[in-house]
Amino acid sequence: MLRRQFIRSAFAAAISGQAADSPWGSPVLDIHLHPRRDGSQEIDHLEGSGVRKAVLLPGAGSGERALAVMAKYPDRFVRFTNADVRTPGSVGLIRAGLKGGATGIGELKYPVQVDGPEMRRVYDIAAEFRVPVLIHFEEGGFNSGFNRLQQLLKNYPKTIFIGHAQSWWAHISADVDDKIGYPVGPVKSAGLTDKVLADYPNIYGDLSANSGRNALARDPEFAAAFLARHRSKLMFGSDCPCRDGRGAGQPSHSPALKDKCIARETLTLLQQLTSPELFRTITWENGAKLLRFTA
Repeated sequence: MLRRQFIRSAFAAAISGQAADSPWGSPVLDIHLHPRRDGSQEIDHLEGSGVRKAVLLPGAGSGERALAVMAKYPDRFVRFTNADVRTPGSVGLIRAGLKGGATGIGELKYPVQVDGPEMRRVYDIAAEFRVPVLIHFEEGGFNSGFNRLQQLLKNYPKTIFIGHAQSWWAHISADVDDKIGYPVGPVKSAGLTDKVLADYPNIYGDLSANSGRNALARDPEFAAAFLARHRSKLMFGSDCPCRDGRGAGQPSHSPALKDKCIARETLTLLQQLTSPELFRTITWENGAKLLRFTA
């Protein structure tokens, strides 16, 4: 009994120390950070945005960069693995990445159907290795066929999906125009994203990028209820291209975010829309539990 009490006390003290070091009041996990080309921009982004740990999502040609960053900062980064699902060798590459220590698959962002044979092979591997697969949903561009997502979740109950990007977040509303990537105005209840999060235990939501930020900002009253309703299924991510976690280099093609850090903008919204307990759940606990690591 005394040993268990000591462990609990030590863990609480560690978390308290992390909270004191965080501008957000508790440790933050960013589940969506892409490797940079050079310099120290990955760790700069964490330090500048007040993030404790991040998941590196390598794309074509950045796998070695992700490994190098992890080797230099082993307590600050974990990584997923990726491969172009359209190529014959993709299955072998993904398997090798998972055997080499990757904790998930993605971000998968290729011009295929979400339920096509290329993606189905990946879902089988994810179920076999018991890791999540993070998908960029952008109708007409990447992983099209969002309206067939429910059937996909039924067909692959042992695969853990993480939804992300324009179509995923537009569909928090039942009123969707797939030609509009960042819809504005009030959300109409009973959207498909809302429904699948409620009905299927094997799908989670990634709040990253302007799509996630926009989903929270367009209808704050709906967003607050949505965050509370799906408190165990949502995770913070940034998908931010800025160099320093404070907005340097943020491109001007996103007027609402020019010279701003997406991580900071989204975390600020989350603090406004949640209690401290719920904020911690979404920004740390859900991701840590899904990826099976401790502070």
